[in-house]
Amino acid sequence: MATRSVRHHVKEDSPMPLSSAERQAVVRELARQYRRARKRERTQIINQVPTLCGYHRSYAARALRTAPAQRPATPRPGRGRKPTYGPAAKAALIPCWAILNFPTGKRLQPFLPDLVAPLEQHRELTLEPTVRQQLLSMSAASIDRFLAAERRRWEVTGRHGTQPGTLLKHQIPVRTWAEWDDATPPGFLEIDLVSHDGGAARGDFAWPLDMVDILTGWTETAAVPNKARKWILQALDTHRPPFPFPIRGIDSDNGSEFINPHLVHWSETHHITFTRSRASHKNDGCYVEQKNWTVVRRYVGYLRYEGPEQVDWLNELYATLRLYTNFFQPFQKSVTKERRGARTYRRYDPAQTPFQRVMALPDDQVSPARKAALQAQYDALNPAALRRDLLRLQNRLWDVAPVDEDASLGVPVL
Repeated sequence: MATRSVRHHVKEDSPMPLSSAERQAVVRELARQYRRARKRERTQIINQVPTLCGYHRSYAARALRTAPAQRPATPRPGRGRKPTYGPAAKAALIPCWAILNFPTGKRLQPFLPDLVAPLEQHRELTLEPTVRQQLLSMSAASIDRFLAAERRRWEVTGRHGTQPGTLLKHQIPVRTWAEWDDATPPGFLEIDLVSHDGGAARGDFAWPLDMVDILTGWTETAAVPNKARKWILQALDTHRPPFPFPIRGIDSDNGSEFINPHLVHWSETHHITFTRSRASHKNDGCYVEQKNWTVVRRYVGYLRYEGPEQVDWLNELYATLRLYTNFFQPFQKSVTKERRGARTYRRYDPAQTPFQRVMALPDDQVSPARKAALQAQYDALNPAALRRDLLRLQNRLWDVAPVDEDASLGVPVL
């Protein structure tokens, strides 16, 4: 099959004596005649274009229909509509718009009659009858068009102080789930808050703060009375030392309890890398989301806990639970993932507790002295006694936790 050397809308066997610019000029001239011609005359004009320009007939018809109309250089005398709204009506619109705190035309236009009447009554606005009629008859589109220049003049710039969340999101880098791997050193945590509202999110209630190390799975949990920044920072300061290694980084979601100047300053002061997940991507925090179930919901449930006493009881339970989880709860990590057709095959490493994974780290990541202290602590623990203590603390919480009749999630998970 021979390859065409011209565009698809040009006949291969047609003579093309005209250049591209000349063909366009011919089409524009014939299009002017085409618009004024009758049906039979239009057919004749369409037949001329392939002969002159070498176009296919279908393309010639489309080119004549879509050719831009040439406007005369000077407007014809007596043509055009006279302005509907005078300068006085446009000037009166500006104070009305400013009094209502600069609304859009669609918000301002329906309220103009109710606004102009009291302004005139209190002598804030004096309008001639004609001006008043013009002002009240303006459409929303006309209002926006007349106020466009004023809106640009009154536009507020430099709003960084009023929108700290948006500004901080640009300062805090994003880290996705794919960036965590076995090469990640210990000390990089995912953090998240879990709600203990009992299905009725009103008032103050307890929020456990989950902190999970990516490499080893070492987990620390602290209950706070609400999401105020002082409690978040206090929980981070209190639970940094129990980790067997220095905290090198934290990764959070995009909630305002984390994305705020206070946590950014805390991270900079302690030389900790602060990253965040992508919005609406819960899998970016998959490690901590998993612990939210296995460490929090499985042992504490969905009941509502509030007040200093119950927060203290939660922290007492979490102090026991951290020993039980980190020293006696083995888990597996996915090593490889292979997709064969519609099925996915994963391979996991041997199940190990966070304590075992910490002890397997080289001495430059966890010091021998710290390993010795962890080993001594492990040797002194009784997992059966820890389990009994957990059951006792769970029963105390469930016996006193208030259950809201309107709550739909007031049943603890056993």
